[in-house]
Amino acid sequence: MRTTARPSEPEPAPARPVPRKRAVFLDKDGTLIEDVPYNVDPALIKLTPSAIEGLRLLQARGFVLVIVTNQSGLARRLFDRLQLNQALAALRGMLSAAGVHILDVFVCPHAPAAALAPGCLCRKPSPGLLLQAAAVHQIDLRRSWMVGDILNDVEAGHRAGCRSVLMDVGNETEWRLTPIRRPDLRAPNLFEAAQAILALDTEPAPSAPSHTENP
Repeated sequence: MRTTARPSEPEPAPARPVPRKRAVFLDKDGTLIEDVPYNVDPALIKLTPSAIEGLRLLQARGFVLVIVTNQSGLARRLFDRLQLNQALAALRGMLSAAGVHILDVFVCPHAPAAALAPGCLCRKPSPGLLLQAAAVHQIDLRRSWMVGDILNDVEAGHRAGCRSVLMDVGNETEWRLTPIRRPDLRAPNLFEAAQAILALDTEPAPSAPSHTENP
């Protein structure tokens, strides 16, 4: 008796790799909004000059925008998570109304003193917030930037593998310019920071989606 071999099933096509995003990581207080210490009152939230214009430029070029922020007020019990979330929601709503989308917000809740936060890997200048964001959202850190108003932001960006912009508005007071804390660029506001980033950007802007009308 002759047997017929069962035809082999075609192997599934290999999955296409998910394109990894380019991000601009933004410090919150002093960079994105005016620095009011430990503020969680939405009424006191005020964007820094030309922030909207700068963020629109970055967004149009294909960068996703992610906030990474130290919030030791949580550890100090100056406010709670609900109050912080309400303030962040108000900020995101303000930006959304201006056409700026924040992909996500990552928060370190720990106090600066190591004794109060044993094992903390997220408080800038540690890179934990950026690494977490990259893992969650498939972000290519080597093609991304960190923008902040102090050198701890710069260091966090470099330790994560990003390039950096120091928004030089007078908030840095120590100026310990070790190699890892030396910013790639400096700018006085977010608009000029965005312009400086885009001046070095060699990747094409994403094409606008085509809209075809039904006959």
